[in-house]
Amino acid sequence: MKITEIRTYKMQVPLVRPFRIALGLITHAVSCLVEIETDEGITGYGEGSPGPLITGENLEGTVATIERLKEKLIGMDPCDMEAIWTVMNRAVAYDGSAKAAIDLACHDILGKKAGLPLYKVLGGLSNEIETDMTVGIDDPEVMAQRAREHVEAGFNVIKTKVGVDFATDLARVRAIREAVGDKAKIRLDANQGWKAKEAVELISRLNEYDIELVEQPVPRFDFEGLKYVTANSSVPIMADESCWDSKDALHLVSHRAVDLINIKLMKCGGLYEAKKITAIAEAAGVEVMLGCMAEESGIGITAAASLGAALKNITRADLDATFSLKELPFEGGLTVKDTRHLILSDDPGLGIKGLKKEMLS
Repeated sequence: MKITEIRTYKMQVPLVRPFRIALGLITHAVSCLVEIETDEGITGYGEGSPGPLITGENLEGTVATIERLKEKLIGMDPCDMEAIWTVMNRAVAYDGSAKAAIDLACHDILGKKAGLPLYKVLGGLSNEIETDMTVGIDDPEVMAQRAREHVEAGFNVIKTKVGVDFATDLARVRAIREAVGDKAKIRLDANQGWKAKEAVELISRLNEYDIELVEQPVPRFDFEGLKYVTANSSVPIMADESCWDSKDALHLVSHRAVDLINIKLMKCGGLYEAKKITAIAEAAGVEVMLGCMAEESGIGITAAASLGAALKNITRADLDATFSLKELPFEGGLTVKDTRHLILSDDPGLGIKGLKKEMLS
């Protein structure tokens, strides 16, 4: 099988409501959707969703990088994943969202070629995964009301954004706990918003409201600070922005700098690298959560859910971006059961039937 064409499509869709994190405000899902065609008539679909606040990438750069990779990849077998990644890494450093778009489309083709849904190709533990629901930064009473609505809709885990200031973070978490009672777990994501010593103090105070875990409490480059917080916190600490790839994962777990790792396909470059991170974490006894960019359309969510359902060391999911869009720019993919369970299709590959090109440019 050979790649005969790679097409890119730009997507920009307003979110149901603006989403604020410690790093800034997100108003639109912005992504590059990819079609890879082959000489056997199999088409694979992928997505590269740059997150400027997290990765520093933008849509124009992602599209330009994919166009550059296209020159190298046409004529290659999309099932030769090691070869595909060798070529991409030689052609371009970093650019996780562009590589993810190619990676996901190639994995989609791999599943279609095998006649198997991707979750079976990746491990096949299950065909579903449960996601949490995230509450963005706002006034405490607004966040509490949204958390209550999510729990009433059926979510068992609320992930709330914090990291702006000490007093208001306390007020936010207190209000959310009072709103949901003991009906839901609460996860916190500071998005690098605290310094190490204040993080330890604040986490201790916040744990009065029964916190499951805290994600990325300190700046991504503050490895010693992250290690300090982990060593001095009774609440499990998760790395997100501090773990971009398998090399970061090895560094983190070998130094016991975190209790958990959050993988985002757009950050690490797709399923190929995500599987490496998961294996390293599992060998070290560190569990993994799968996350997503707020800007994703749903193709990336379907791919991440496929990996999360497939492997037992992926014990948590924060794959709620698919609920943020009024309309998805493709047909097929996963479905939702009982509000919070993402169910993978038994159709081959990702189960994507095609793109709604009227929504794309």
